[in-house]
Amino acid sequence: MDPTIILAMGIPSAITAFCFWWIERKIERRQAEQDKKDDARKQNEIIVLKGVNAAIALGEATARAVQRIPDAHCNGDMHQALEYAEKIKHEQKDFLTEQGVEAIY
Repeated sequence: MDPTIILAMGIPSAITAFCFWWIERKIERRQAEQDKKDDARKQNEIIVLKGVNAAIALGEATARAVQRIPDAHCNGDMHQALEYAEKIKHEQKDFLTEQGVEAIY
């Protein structure tokens, strides 16, 4: 076989292989960056949930402390707010439990 034919067939194949390698490498880099962003987003969600739980706990503790003060004369708003905070806390816990079970199976 003539070496020029072999060379003519090999150059386009090498260029094509290089292009595919370069594109694949670029895709892998983007995927790695996206994975890092996803991990940061997950951590942010965890921190936000912990903050919400802390705020609810603080609100409940404050409401219960105010209710124990004899001269405070708590109105119905305080009792309703406390009930609402407890309801939301339990709904959140139930939702996260459900999500955890679905993630396992």
